[in-house]
Amino acid sequence: MTPADTGASTDVDAASAASAVPDPVESPDSRMAPGGPGYRRMSFALFLAGVATFALLYSTQALLPLISGDLGVTASDASWTVAAATGGLALFVLPMSALSERFGRRTVMTASLAVAVTVGLLVPFAPSLPALVALRAVQGAALAGLPASATAYLAEEVRPRALVSAIGLFVAGNSVGGMSGRVITGWVAQEWGWRVAVGVIGLVAVACAVAFRLLLPAPRHFTPGSLRPRVLVRTVRDHLANPLLRRLYAIGALFMTVFGGVYTVIGYRLTEAPFSLPQGLIGSIFLVYLVGTVSASTAGRLVSRLGRRGALYLGAGTTAAGLLLSLAPFLPLVLLGLVLITAGFFAGHAVASSAVGKTARHGRAQASALYQSAYYVGSSAGSTVGAVAFHSGGWAGTVGVGVLAVLGVVVITVSGSLAARRAAGAPVRTLSLPR
Repeated sequence: MTPADTGASTDVDAASAASAVPDPVESPDSRMAPGGPGYRRMSFALFLAGVATFALLYSTQALLPLISGDLGVTASDASWTVAAATGGLALFVLPMSALSERFGRRTVMTASLAVAVTVGLLVPFAPSLPALVALRAVQGAALAGLPASATAYLAEEVRPRALVSAIGLFVAGNSVGGMSGRVITGWVAQEWGWRVAVGVIGLVAVACAVAFRLLLPAPRHFTPGSLRPRVLVRTVRDHLANPLLRRLYAIGALFMTVFGGVYTVIGYRLTEAPFSLPQGLIGSIFLVYLVGTVSASTAGRLVSRLGRRGALYLGAGTTAAGLLLSLAPFLPLVLLGLVLITAGFFAGHAVASSAVGKTARHGRAQASALYQSAYYVGSSAGSTVGAVAFHSGGWAGTVGVGVLAVLGVVVITVSGSLAARRAAGAPVRTLSLPR
């Protein structure tokens, strides 16, 4: 996306550019592309990394009613087992991205998965809610090495025109991991309890981590950077000074506020009247994540047809329609609402995250890390605020939080459209969807 398209400046001061990781100097033809050598292995490896990341990160989300009953805590207290993991990731994603600039994307992703799956095998033995929350925070911090490093790896190793599709596949892995983790835990927990369920997810993640390390091609376009704090601070300052990146970070946070709130609370809603569903069926509700797999993997085509802002409008509108539809007291309409929320969220996330990778001209890992940090802050906020809203106002309260977040996405996207028109010197007449 060019400055004329976005209204954002991409200028970087000379000192910052000299100290940052340079763009790859090899011919773009040497990067991976669909149908080319290594692309399929790379895609499958990062797909599995996405599966493991979301399966571990949200392993307790579908089990919150059981955790509440077993440990004798409220919904808002139990929601901290999700918020702690996403909060740990949000806090550590920037430091982990700095390590990836120095030691390499593949090395940091491998180490992060190794620590996360080890902690995952300890989670079932947590004796109390504080211990469980602490383990989940450590697990989230370990997983922080995955999202930003993966996005930076793709930005360096994949041809620019294939970047949105490649990141879409990684995000699709997120959706499959989130879906399979919740479905598996739902049915296992119904028979053997939540502790056995999260243990099974830990074993699944171990298998994904091993396959990831064996399949991911060695990087060919990575140039080690510096770990000097001054360089990191300067790079982060440059990114935060970019209006487009700031908008993308806010959009990611708001989309995830909706998603985190909805899927943290939906289990409680479905256990209550008029639905009163058993835990296994509640876990199966998360099969709607498959819709996210499709919408994320087709994000590139949406951008080609509608433009990035047009795709974001579509994602926000779809999410809002799903939220309103989920208010109905009939299970089929609630499920359709979840389908729309999931499709809109994953499409919007894939578009925003890929735009970060293409906009950043240096320090791509830090640019992606800031997006991921904002994204998971949104998840933590959505999980906590959504649960509090549900406790005080029922499902309508959670939906209200989500609608406000979607309106925030629309406002920010409109402001980007207006800024682009001003930068291009065009009169601001209508808010048409730019291509």
